[in-house]
Amino acid sequence: MPGPLSHIRVLDLSRILAGPWAGQLLADLGADVIKIERPEVGDDSRSWGPPFLEDREGRRTGESGYFLTVNRGKRSCTVDLTQPEGQAVIRALAARSDVLLENYKVGNLARFGLSYEDLKPLAPQLVYCSVTGFGQDGPRAQDAAYDFAIQAMGGLMSVTGERDDLPGGGPQKVGVPIIDLVTGLYAAVAVLAGLADRERTGEGDYIDLSMLDVATALLANQGMNHLLTGRTPQRAGNKHPNIQPQDVFRCADGHVALAVGNDGQFAKLCDVLGRPELGTDPRFLRNSDRLAHLEELLITLRALFLERGAQELADALARAGVPCRPINTVPQVLADPQVQHRGMLRHLPHPLSGTVPQIVSPLRFRRAALEYERAPPTLGQHTEEVLRELGMA
Repeated sequence: MPGPLSHIRVLDLSRILAGPWAGQLLADLGADVIKIERPEVGDDSRSWGPPFLEDREGRRTGESGYFLTVNRGKRSCTVDLTQPEGQAVIRALAARSDVLLENYKVGNLARFGLSYEDLKPLAPQLVYCSVTGFGQDGPRAQDAAYDFAIQAMGGLMSVTGERDDLPGGGPQKVGVPIIDLVTGLYAAVAVLAGLADRERTGEGDYIDLSMLDVATALLANQGMNHLLTGRTPQRAGNKHPNIQPQDVFRCADGHVALAVGNDGQFAKLCDVLGRPELGTDPRFLRNSDRLAHLEELLITLRALFLERGAQELADALARAGVPCRPINTVPQVLADPQVQHRGMLRHLPHPLSGTVPQIVSPLRFRRAALEYERAPPTLGQHTEEVLRELGMA
């Protein structure tokens, strides 16, 4: 069966990460995603390396690892939006598309006659999604934004990292551009909702998505903790603010991440550690008790974990139904038998290198299985093909 979105065409005017991540997700689901790039230069992220893909002779290509991460399944078409001919190409594509993704600064596409209001009369069916740092209105609407800055401004870094008074303490960003990635996911969800609504109304819609809004929404339980108590959430390293014990523990030969989620799991943890009496100790019996006596509990647990091997202890706890796993490196993740069994790493044909590795979508459909046939495109690889489909030279 074709992919679930094989009937959908997406005009992707976005670049760098958040918009392209959304476009790649839609492409994985079967949509025909046409990526519009600047002639000769292309998406900014093409030059964000090293590392770069190497060709069959081991020479560096112009395809950065960053670009290869978020552009699988798309067709690349180079168009100069500053020229009337280029603007005509975009209008023609919009008239034949279901979705338009863009992350230009507020008002920039209107200068070229390509805003939502400009295109709506030509393409009333279009679900038009604009991704910006701060949204289309408000005092910061014109400001530029990158993931790192939004992690800081949106409060995420205030609750990520170790306490200031401990070694290595201070604000930390997440190890991947999490705001960009989650903004891309929100964009894809919004687009799918727009398409579903179009089935009911027959009309497209305009989506105004802000990275700062996304960061604010991601405060989740930390935000609610503040709203309920008035207290400012603090950095606590790897400790969970509400449920304990959840932390990283050093073992005899490595580290494990322990995530006890309820009182029953805590009792099982104590059994595996050979200290069942801790599970009935009034100081630790309930989660609220453990939070009240957390430092006492952690001193005991740290000593017990140091006596055990990381993998051995993690396996024993897994058998007991307690979530606990060693902290894997990226190569260890990709070599994990479960990850390999699920087919998360694929190699797709590429015109320069022969093949290119890809960590693929986690989505699984029984009837309409996802297929991965198109590698991230080279710059302008499909320009002639796309123009021919429009009847243009």
